[in-house]
Amino acid sequence: MQTQLADFIKNTPEGREADEILRKCVHCGFCTATCPTYQLLGDELDGPRGRIYLIKQLLEGAEVTAKTQLHLDRCLTCRACETTCPSGVHYSRLADIGREIVEKRVPRRGSERALRWVLREFVPRSGLFGMAMKAGRMVRGVLPAALRNKVPEARPAGVWPAVRHGRRMAVLAGCVQPSMAPSINAAAARVLDAVGVSLQEMPGAGCCGAVRFHLNDHEGARDDARRNIDAWWPAISSGEIEAIVMTASGCGTQVKDYDHLLANDPAYALKAARVAEMTRDISEIVADEHEKLAPLLAEHSAGKVPVAFHAPCTLQHGLRIRGKVEALLEAAGYVPAPVRDAHLCCGSAGTYSILQPELSYKLRDNKLQALTEGGAEIIASANIGCLTHLESGTRVPVRHWIELLDQRLGG
Repeated sequence: MQTQLADFIKNTPEGREADEILRKCVHCGFCTATCPTYQLLGDELDGPRGRIYLIKQLLEGAEVTAKTQLHLDRCLTCRACETTCPSGVHYSRLADIGREIVEKRVPRRGSERALRWVLREFVPRSGLFGMAMKAGRMVRGVLPAALRNKVPEARPAGVWPAVRHGRRMAVLAGCVQPSMAPSINAAAARVLDAVGVSLQEMPGAGCCGAVRFHLNDHEGARDDARRNIDAWWPAISSGEIEAIVMTASGCGTQVKDYDHLLANDPAYALKAARVAEMTRDISEIVADEHEKLAPLLAEHSAGKVPVAFHAPCTLQHGLRIRGKVEALLEAAGYVPAPVRDAHLCCGSAGTYSILQPELSYKLRDNKLQALTEGGAEIIASANIGCLTHLESGTRVPVRHWIELLDQRLGG
């Protein structure tokens, strides 16, 4: 694709990156076949190719309008298009650049502006979010359905093993997971403890920055990244920990990108690259310990329960991890249920389910139909947002896959 970027962006780091991405696009349209919003709406501008044209136009100096903003807002940033693209177009980074410019050129007003401010300033603060979640659970029965869907019933975390092994890893608590599902990190700690690894949450580490970043507060996201790096760095520099574990694939995708996010920060660039290098999804860690885990799982064998695994977009398209969780569940005695169109998004996408509820719930219902039509008795996933979103539309139990392994081990 030929480009003629406008002077305001041409010689900036963002402009050079955008130009490189745009020039890789060959207009083939393969991406439209895997784009959830294009499949729902049938509008070229609601698919990756159309959005790329819109971003190209604004980068070349064309007028930026509310229509441009609408089509970019409707993008889930699921990155299925990146998996499909034969030319290696890094669409998500181009979308980030385009959205930030549009946000500055087309001011949001009224309730839309207020809602985005609340999400940006409230959700990443785990203490405030936790208090709100606790209050919501107290009155959950009388809440409107739209709010009740965002307040899952509490599941006890259980015992977190003491730090007792020579091998140690840090795990990110995150912003919403500690109050919505503390059972997830506790289950991960018990599974890793069984194979000789101690897992610990580091004080001071919080939101990964994804919430702010995808609401176009890029500097706020960088501050979140710096705070986490500061919280982890003493344990990294001393060699106390060998990895930073992510039990939410959405957080993993964001933290793996810290090296790019802070590449132009001389005080943090090298540290960010080291953190990104050390960051691993929990599925990678457990898969590496399979030889130790297999005999333990065999000791606690149970009936063959059919489980449908929903692979979050951040896991399969962002982190490019495929097949590991399914293999671990099968090794634990679960029967994998078939899932049609497994590459498609469930519609959660961070705050998307709040900002674009109509599209989000259509995608959720389509995904639930695909997950349950094969007779699954349990739905498993790997990201807190996907879990709560799916859970709001079905009576089939929805769990993080690490919780299912923990149950097999007697946790």
